[in-house]
Amino acid sequence: MATTTSSSKHQVLVLALAFALVAGLFLLPKVIVKPKEGKGTLAQTAARTANRDNGAAAPSTAGSGLDEHGHPAGSHDEGGTAEQPHMTMPAAQRREISTLVGKFTTEADQTAKLRLAQQLAEKYKAVERFDSAGYYLEQVAMVRPGEQTWKRAADEYFEAYSFATTEERQKLLGSKCMELYEKVLKNNPDNLDAKTNLGMAYMSSANPVQGITLIREVLTADPRNEKALYNLGLLAIQSGQFDKAVGRFQELAKVNPENVNGQFYLGVTLAKTGAKEEAKKAFLKAKSISPDPALAASVDEELKKLQ
Repeated sequence: MATTTSSSKHQVLVLALAFALVAGLFLLPKVIVKPKEGKGTLAQTAARTANRDNGAAAPSTAGSGLDEHGHPAGSHDEGGTAEQPHMTMPAAQRREISTLVGKFTTEADQTAKLRLAQQLAEKYKAVERFDSAGYYLEQVAMVRPGEQTWKRAADEYFEAYSFATTEERQKLLGSKCMELYEKVLKNNPDNLDAKTNLGMAYMSSANPVQGITLIREVLTADPRNEKALYNLGLLAIQSGQFDKAVGRFQELAKVNPENVNGQFYLGVTLAKTGAKEEAKKAFLKAKSISPDPALAASVDEELKKLQ
């Protein structure tokens, strides 16, 4: 997809996004974005991967954000639900985190408290409770505000947002991402990574078109920006504009032919446009540059469809 488009084409994109984008964006095959498992269909694996963070702590938006136990509001540190047994936190890690939370809650010395917040963020990240990690990094940023401290917190919330599977969590986490990335950009308007993620966070807001605008601004500043090209390609897929998606992923392949995600989705979009032989080449290229078994399984699934 070209960096600039005609006003009529832009209006088509706006309408498509307004009705279809938000509902399905997070159902794209995340096994390719963050491969974790190698069984089942692409869509099933995507759903399982996306669910992995669904039981993490809800982000704090008011007050201290801690419940009566000193955990981030909405935390489920006792383990996974019956629907999400894979969310269970090992008992040893749960005890370790609970001890650190207790120390954080009662610690009066600011330096020590910040050190505990950093430790908690690392522990939560290790068990893939990304918004809990973001919460504690946000505590650090509020005491030591700056481009990098705000971005570290925003990036963890964005990680949780990227795997949210319900509209409620998408909106909740997307809102938190927008809040924190705005702080990053206030410190440095040229932080293109923050701007791209902010654009993606807008996809669950009432103004998804603003997200497209922000990501296009990133490409204007850096036409070879891999993340912007990749995300605009995904958004074009979601709006059903496969020709435009092909253009984005082809451009990404020129910038970095070793981008496995880009190669995989180039294959997906080429297949959608009927270019089967080119699609096969892209799929096989993706498979050749990654040893991941989940990717290999996904590629094999897609190649079967082209037979």
